[in-house]
Amino acid sequence: MIPTVRTARARGRQRLGTVVVHVAAYTAALLGAGPFLWSTLTAVKLNRDLYDPAHSPLWFNAPPTADHLVYLLRHTAFATFAWNTLWISTLVAVGTLVLATPAGYALARLRRPWAGRLGMAIFLTYLVPPSVLFLPLSRLVAAAGLQDSDWALVLIYPTVTIPVSVWLLMGFFSAIPARMEEQAMADGCTRFAAFRWVALPLVAPGLVAVVVLSFVLCMSEYLYATAFVARTAGKVVSTGVPTELIGGDLFYWQSLQSAVVLVAVPVAVVFNLLLKRFIAGFTAGAVSVG
Repeated sequence: MIPTVRTARARGRQRLGTVVVHVAAYTAALLGAGPFLWSTLTAVKLNRDLYDPAHSPLWFNAPPTADHLVYLLRHTAFATFAWNTLWISTLVAVGTLVLATPAGYALARLRRPWAGRLGMAIFLTYLVPPSVLFLPLSRLVAAAGLQDSDWALVLIYPTVTIPVSVWLLMGFFSAIPARMEEQAMADGCTRFAAFRWVALPLVAPGLVAVVVLSFVLCMSEYLYATAFVARTAGKVVSTGVPTELIGGDLFYWQSLQSAVVLVAVPVAVVFNLLLKRFIAGFTAGAVSVG
């Protein structure tokens, strides 16, 4: 009788714990999706519906409209901004992979007491505020002859993405036993071949995490994009959309929110397709470094 009561109580506590976890998860998901849902709702509202305080902000009091989306696509250079963001982010992500992967591998395999401290020092450069680095980087851009050019962002953005990517990959490579590569070299592989055919396939989640992180950092960066590119044809989404849809005290608010939705949906789709590998990359790297 007593074991049965204990079993029932244990099952009750387990069900309660499951309910609490699900409620917490759904609440967190709703809070996280709240801004996007609000942007979607706002993007298709009429002016008289949006700015009337007597109307419910959570529903349509007037019929929805696509006029603000049409205005964004026809009367602004949004397509140019989106294309600039895509190709700049792609080049930065590729460059980050090419430079951060061998650096992270080398630091993970260095049998020196200062290797960990060097990796930490590289990561700490990521924490330096962009406003502090703005002046020296502007000198670099001027010396390279890239003033008011998109390529200035391709040159500058890796200073943001590479340090954190090296730190992440350093931890991920550390999780791979070195004897696996040593065995491959004993079988006749060179160090590079062991790196290429043994280590790289095992850190695929970390590489995905680096790509996703690089894209997110590039798309959300504002200061460098504002400082180094002024012409409309060279702007990215983070700077082009606000400058064209905000003028003094005039806000094209629904068109701004339409831009948010158009940018967020593709990013969210790709991110969810890669979510498992992204989480695996971050968690494995964090555990290994710790």
